[in-house]
Amino acid sequence: MGSWDWEDSAGQDMQRETHHPHPFPHPSGKPVKYDPSFRGPIKNRSCTDVICCVLFLLFILGYIVVGIVAWVYGDPRQVLYPRNSTGAYCGMGENKDKPYLLYFNIFSCILSTNIISVAENGLQCPTPQVCVSSCPEAPWTVENSQFLQTVGEVFYTKNRNFCLPGVPWNMRVITSLQQELCPSFLLPSAPALGRCFPWTNVTPPVLPGITNDTTIEQGISGLIDSLNARDISVKIFEDFAQSWYWILVALGVALVLSLLFILLLRLVAGPLVLVLILGVLGVLAYGIYYCWEEYRVLRDKGASISQLGFTTNLSAYRSVQETWLAALIVLAVLEAILLLVLIFLRQRIRIAIALLKEASKAVGHMMSTMFYPLVTFVLLLICIAYWAMTALYLATSGQPQYVLWASNVSSPGCENVPINTSCNPMVQPVNSSCPGLMCIFQGYSSTGLVQRSLFNLQIYGVLGLFWTLNWVLALGQCVLAGAFASFYWAFHKPQDIPTFPLFSAFIRTLRYHTGSLAFGALILTLVQIARVILEYIDHKLRGVQNPVARCIMCCFKCCLWCLEKFIKFLNRNAYIMIAIYGKNFCVSAKNAFMLLMRNIVRVVVLDKVTDLLLFFGKLLVVGGVGVLSFYFFSGRIQGLGKDFESPHLNYYWLPIMTSILGAYVIASGFFSVFGMCVDTLFLCFLEDLERNDGSLDRPYYMSKSLLKILGKKNEVPPGNKKRKK
Repeated sequence: MGSWDWEDSAGQDMQRETHHPHPFPHPSGKPVKYDPSFRGPIKNRSCTDVICCVLFLLFILGYIVVGIVAWVYGDPRQVLYPRNSTGAYCGMGENKDKPYLLYFNIFSCILSTNIISVAENGLQCPTPQVCVSSCPEAPWTVENSQFLQTVGEVFYTKNRNFCLPGVPWNMRVITSLQQELCPSFLLPSAPALGRCFPWTNVTPPVLPGITNDTTIEQGISGLIDSLNARDISVKIFEDFAQSWYWILVALGVALVLSLLFILLLRLVAGPLVLVLILGVLGVLAYGIYYCWEEYRVLRDKGASISQLGFTTNLSAYRSVQETWLAALIVLAVLEAILLLVLIFLRQRIRIAIALLKEASKAVGHMMSTMFYPLVTFVLLLICIAYWAMTALYLATSGQPQYVLWASNVSSPGCENVPINTSCNPMVQPVNSSCPGLMCIFQGYSSTGLVQRSLFNLQIYGVLGLFWTLNWVLALGQCVLAGAFASFYWAFHKPQDIPTFPLFSAFIRTLRYHTGSLAFGALILTLVQIARVILEYIDHKLRGVQNPVARCIMCCFKCCLWCLEKFIKFLNRNAYIMIAIYGKNFCVSAKNAFMLLMRNIVRVVVLDKVTDLLLFFGKLLVVGGVGVLSFYFFSGRIQGLGKDFESPHLNYYWLPIMTSILGAYVIASGFFSVFGMCVDTLFLCFLEDLERNDGSLDRPYYMSKSLLKILGKKNEVPPGNKKRKK
């Protein structure tokens, strides 16, 4: 094709349209007109979307009020401290010297109740519970000869202070056991989560209600395994204490690898993209070959789908030739499409590679942008922590309620007892004719203005969580876009790059565009909440849905997912335009969308090339850190010396998984900055093509490599002469 190609003709067409507008409007809007006063991100701007800014600030003020109300009326101690049967907290107040909770009959948590329900209810079991200063250290069971003795003789004088408070010294043991005021047995226990859990290797005593097939070892092992509350937590803590230094080293390696990958893209972006594309072609080619071999073998055997018929066993379709033929056709079509893209869109791929190199240069000139995700992370952490604490305090608001309870309401003497009626926990029904009758804690009251509005306040909190999180993310995108736009529109690089571009963009965004960011974040928040509500409805109705309703629900969920993705894409580009021109959200979103629609093919190519490159980068960083962590923490690297020996761990996979997760978070943070840089430079590049023509008065701001790819040139090349004012 020589020097003539589609890109060149498209650029000339855009210039002709700028000078001689077509009588009919273009469906994607008119190209950007030349503005002699434009020198990059506009500094003289005004506040945008003021109404939305005021609404957002009022909402934040209300969010703070909700937090204050929750703090005043809430009581999070119920999830931080264990409670005894009367609702009193262990380790606080009158029980300050009794930090542990003892279950009279730990087997009631295992035999009578679903262990998941026990965990959800704060580990409350249908058995008396008492606060103790220390857990039992030796096994003990009440003997028959002790039934007629007093509680003081059997318990108090033997330093067995495990009865409920207020049990008199002279009460007979048999009476205390019948009324469940004292435990009938003790097991050697250790504290975990503030509760006394028995050891798993104790000798089982003979207890009523427990058959020979159910041993203490089996029961306690099941409880401990379900709650993960004892040895595992201790071992995990020990592993982190032994390996935290090396985990930080692994995270440091991930940081260095991510930074080096981005900075070296200016040198290896072209070959790397070529290798990745050839790798995809190779994988597809191997898939075609494999499918052909499977199809040929099954065809020779005569295995056809007509012999199999219809079946719900999907694995059975692997044994018929039509399955592999269909897979062969699909892979062949994908291979052909990719080859055609490489042939006919090679110019756009070169532009995408050049933009990636330019983005790497921009990041190199503004290294502070690579660490801005730390600011975003801190702000996100504050938003999540505030919501979590507010929700916790709201959930624990209200006065404690106590009701009468008996282990067996059908026992003689319990027929006329008003079970589940309110009672005073300070006056236990000791002399009641109903054995085991107790005044126990039931929950927190739902009366009162705050308690009646609890659901609405929690909804307000969820809305606040989503809105603030999306606003913080929008702030980060707009700030980075402003910084990178100042790089592109600097005619002489790096001399014309403003001083402290990131800080200037941050202050400019907060001062003028808080409302615009809140507007875009609110739109996205409403869609996300709609998705949450739909997921909740689907979860609740999953058991009673018919196939038609399930299909409709799936379609709704799919539509909302697509809408959320589109709004994120639109918001991202709108924030770039806001950072450059300082216009309101709607105008910026429209201008960005029209600009992208006029260059839709370039958008798709750049997006896919960038995604492929960043995916490889994440794979390289996370995989490299994961492999190094595996060989180090598993002790497979020998000869490093005493100072570099791997620590002795209970679970060597724990620091490995922590290192991999941390490496993924670090790589995602760095590459999100790089992705924002690419998107910003791309929009600036498209506007540069429409706004300028390379003349002395209207030179291009793009790099020489992009000018060379497009077959264009500046009469005044950037960096050689001063631009004409």
